[in-house]
Amino acid sequence: MNAAGIPAEFEVAVPPVAALGEGPRWDAASGTLLWVDIVGRAVHRYDPRSGADERRQVGDIPSLALPRIDGGVLVGMPGGVYTLEAASVPEGGPAGPQAGSVAGPPPLVPIEADRPGNRTNDGACDPAGRLWVGTMARDEASPTAGLYRVGLDLSVTRVLHGTTISNGLGWSPDGATFYFIDSPTRRVDAFDCDPATGALANRRPLAVVEVDGAVPDGMSVDSEGCLWVALHGGWGLRRFAPDGELLAEVRLPVARITSCCFGGPELRDLYVTTRRDGLGDAELAQQPLAGALLRLDSGVAGQPTYAFKG
Repeated sequence: MNAAGIPAEFEVAVPPVAALGEGPRWDAASGTLLWVDIVGRAVHRYDPRSGADERRQVGDIPSLALPRIDGGVLVGMPGGVYTLEAASVPEGGPAGPQAGSVAGPPPLVPIEADRPGNRTNDGACDPAGRLWVGTMARDEASPTAGLYRVGLDLSVTRVLHGTTISNGLGWSPDGATFYFIDSPTRRVDAFDCDPATGALANRRPLAVVEVDGAVPDGMSVDSEGCLWVALHGGWGLRRFAPDGELLAEVRLPVARITSCCFGGPELRDLYVTTRRDGLGDAELAQQPLAGALLRLDSGVAGQPTYAFKG
């Protein structure tokens, strides 16, 4: 593990092909990594054994891609959660808005379909196989978004409201603590969580990210219960203990780190997504790896990415 502030040793898993890489999730059944390019409207599947990165174009903004227990893939887009087949643009077809429109297929799970000012953002499954999906305000300023829990019967429960950019979420190894980030608050919050029902209680601030020009983005929790938080605008990640103590800071050569996920056969590879869009020529010269998928050895194993059992 890195000491605080020490640059990380890393590998480039996929070169800078993404405008806005996000949402990495390990698919243990296939031994591959799912991730998305939000701006490029694409779902990627990276195979570390071959080095191949398969790209699937979708009809609207994808914010998350998650494995299903049956081997399928769920994709979060404006209006809800879709199967990958329903979300995909036919080969050779237009890459414009399609899924979720009047002519497009309905979502498998509607989420805020009546709020055009919002869209889905980060999401993950808990150890019981329930799906949790956060939304965000498109203007990135209005507190009109929320967090939703999708049951195995596809029922939808809103568990938080009044958020602006719902982002990183994760669970302690015993499932009894839930962690959540609403990026503009620059804070990681903790909740008591009932593993049997998914009910949340006792919200409290766990850690504050005080880095100039940065906000906390995606997050992953390792097998020791520590939180790895991506710093959008902060050139790296921070690792926090379960009590909120800052343990380490990993520095990377890209300013806008968006998310991270443990993968590999022993869950010891930490995959990190990055952002390229909006950078000028001088910034791109300084950050040639912006938009790449990076892989680093965190020195600790992660928890599995749980598949959706609905």
